[in-house]
Formats: sequence, structure tokens, C-alpha cells
Amino acid sequence: MDDYPDRTQRSSALHATNIGNVVVVRGSVIDVYFPQHLPHIRNLLRTGEQNHIILEVLTQLDTQRVRAIALTPTAGLARGMVVEDTGAPLMAPVGNSILSRMFDVFGNPIDLLPPPENVEWRSVHHAPPSLSCRSTHSEVFITGIKVIDVLVPLERGGKAGLFGGAGVGKTVLLTEMIHNMVGHHHGVSLFCGIGERCREGEELYREMRDAGVLPGMVMLFGQMNELPGCRARVGHAALTMAEYFRDDEKRDVLLLIDNIFRFIQAGSEISGLMGQMPSRLGYQPTMGTELAQLEERIANTDAGAITSIQAVYVPADDFTDPAAVHTFSHLSASIVLSRKRASEGLFPAVDPLQSSSKMLTPGIVGERHYHLAQAVRRTLTQYEDLKDIIAMLGLEQLSQEDRKVVLRARRLERFLTQPFYTTGQFSGMAGKTVSLEDALVGCERILNDEFKDYPESALYMIGAIDEAKRPEASHA
Repeated sequence: MDDYPDRTQRSSALHATNIGNVVVVRGSVIDVYFPQHLPHIRNLLRTGEQNHIILEVLTQLDTQRVRAIALTPTAGLARGMVVEDTGAPLMAPVGNSILSRMFDVFGNPIDLLPPPENVEWRSVHHAPPSLSCRSTHSEVFITGIKVIDVLVPLERGGKAGLFGGAGVGKTVLLTEMIHNMVGHHHGVSLFCGIGERCREGEELYREMRDAGVLPGMVMLFGQMNELPGCRARVGHAALTMAEYFRDDEKRDVLLLIDNIFRFIQAGSEISGLMGQMPSRLGYQPTMGTELAQLEERIANTDAGAITSIQAVYVPADDFTDPAAVHTFSHLSASIVLSRKRASEGLFPAVDPLQSSSKMLTPGIVGERHYHLAQAVRRTLTQYEDLKDIIAMLGLEQLSQEDRKVVLRARRLERFLTQPFYTTGQFSGMAGKTVSLEDALVGCERILNDEFKDYPESALYMIGAIDEAKRPEASHA
């Protein structure tokens, strides 16, 4: 935090005459009186001893008062304290020297290393790229995870959501994607932690460092112990860094956000503190606008692409919650994680029937991939319909054809599981990356009943389908 005031010193000198006083303190919402002229909306203000408390102007109440939200803890703040207008919005550092580093919302390093040199500071508030700059070419983004590449293909330069309740594996899946991108993806990975656990951020940093992935990665955190103002801005700071690599360096960027629901939640907290009338289920009335301002900046342009994968916490597993509904509307792919599949040990716990992707059309993925994916979905849907009959009457009461469908579906479910690199230390199984062709061939061979004489367990937690033919797998 000490670093930030120095960077705004020059700007403060220009606005040194614009001094105000704190008139109201309501938690992290502060009203400030400026006798000369009002600061602009989104300007940063500084107050407290050594100017260590940083505020952001949200509204102008009248001709001499503004209402601001605190981005840092307000302990020690009192009425009458002097407030200084910095004359500039929140800034984020950009440049090649930010790679392999970990920052907070102000751009201060939090990895116990000295601040990066040769960086440029840019405002975190930007307009999305214009329609004329956007690329119209659709391209699939390969992840190396079978169930995603076959049934929910992601879009290069698109936005994919990882939906699920607490503890179903959203963060693990995000971490695995970072690992797999090292081989396929020669751009920059950017991890943005919004309102999640500090412990997870520290663990992720260590894992990425040990895996040798850190040199092509930037990490930015505004975790759950931070104030809502900070959590609401850290996503914008991460996008400013991502836009630099896309527009200035002409590189592809993989932006991972964990968790976009916490961004909405921070906006809801700010809205309540500001005294706005809540809308449905207590969310802020401006939720759609705030989410769009963030999401629309993630785009595929002629210069490069920002591909975003976002974890979305679903409150009480209710997909009709306004936060989930608004997020759905921005996504090109929705990966839904199921608690039921997780309880059955089918990891990744992706629900293939609830998950969907706009990329799964013959014109984009090709006829073979499209028809195979449809056949897999159809088989799994038929199995889902038959489950009630099996539970009541048993498998023996089904027709011969229905029994074949059940056996195929159960083998497909197990083939679509995969051991992850990031969970290897817990599961004792080495992680595997599977090419799209291997994943398609595996599904095709199972649908053709080539593995009907193999036990289901032979297909569980393997990579390519030929691994099921190993002696240890067939006797499992």
C-alpha cells in the first residue's frame, strides 16, 4: 500500500489545491466535502495518516459533496480529517516485467519481491473494443480435457463459465487448465482471484511456480478479506493487464477468473452501503450494467484474443438465481459441475447434459465431431430416462436394446473422467492431457460396442482409450 501514494504524487501536486474534509463515515462509505471543486467520478482520494486510506468517488451528492467507497481498511478514519483528490482513477501496471508476478488491486507486488521496473501505469476503466475491431472468425480452443473438448468445446476469444456450488471442483478445473495451456497455448495466462480464499491464492502461486508455469503468467488477487470496493475493481485491473498483452504485444491471453459471482456480490455490498433500493433477491439494481462493463471487454480482436474461463458460484445450486442468469447471457460455453457426479467419484464432475456450447455446430467443429457429440449426449440422456426403471425393477427387466444403451452410457461416463496434474499428489494418479482426436476416437469405439466385454473400471480415470486394454486396467 505504501507504494501507491508515491505514484499519484505528481498528479496530487497538480490538484494540491483540491482539499476536502470527511463529513460522514458509514463503514466503508465516506462522504467528503470539497469547498473548491468536486473531484471527477472514479477519481481516487487519499486520507488518514500518511495518506494510507484510499477512496474511490462513486457519486456527486451536490455541488460540494461526493460519496466515495473505501478500497483499503478505514480504521482510524474520523470526521473532519483532510482528504486529498489525486486527480486520477485507479491505475494498473502493464508491461512484460509484470510476468511471473503476483499483485494486489493497486498493482503492488504481494510475492515478497521488489516492484517490477519498466512498467507503464494505465487506468483500469476502459471501453470495450469497438465492433469494427472485433474478429468474426470462430475457432475452437483445445484444453486437453476430454469431456470439455468433446461435449462443450470452448471458443478462442470467447467466455466460458464454470458453474457449480461450493466444493464441486471449480478451482481445481481452472488450475488444471492453466497446466494444460503450457503445451498448447503460447500466449499469456492471467489469473484473477476475486473474493476467494487467501489460502487458495497462496497454494496456486506455489503450484504454478513448482510446475514451471509462472514465467508466462500474471496473478492478481482481491480476496475475501478485502473490502467490497477492492473486490469490485480487481477484475477491471486484471482486464487492463490482459488488454495490454492483446493490443500492444499482439499475444493471445488466457484470463481465468475465480470467482465472477464474488464480483457481483461485491457490487451488491457497495449498492447496499450506498443506500440503493435492491432488486430481486437483494441484488443491486445495476447488476446487469456492472457485469456487462466487465464482460464486454473480453473479446477477440484482429490483434489477438482474450479467452476467459470464469468460475461462477451458484448460490444453493439454484440456476435461476439472478447472478447465474445474468452471467449465462454473456457466455459462449457453460460448463456445469454436478454435485451428484462428484459424489459418484466421476471427476471432472461436468454434467454433460446441462453443459452447453455455442461452438458445437457442424460448421465450426466439423460433421464428425458434431454427430459424435450428439450420439454421446443421446446415449447419456436415454440412460438418465432409464434410471428410474432400473431403480424399481432392476437392469434385467430392460429390453436387450435398452440394456446395451445403459452399458454404453456407463462406459462413456467413466471414459470421460480424467486424472488431473493438480490432484496427482492427493489421488496418487499421474495427470494426463488427451488430444481431441484421441477423445473422439475413444467415444466412437465405445459407441460401437468395442469395449462391451471390458469391465467399466478399466475405462475409469484413463487418458486415451487404448489404456483400457492394459492388463492392470482390464483386471481392475
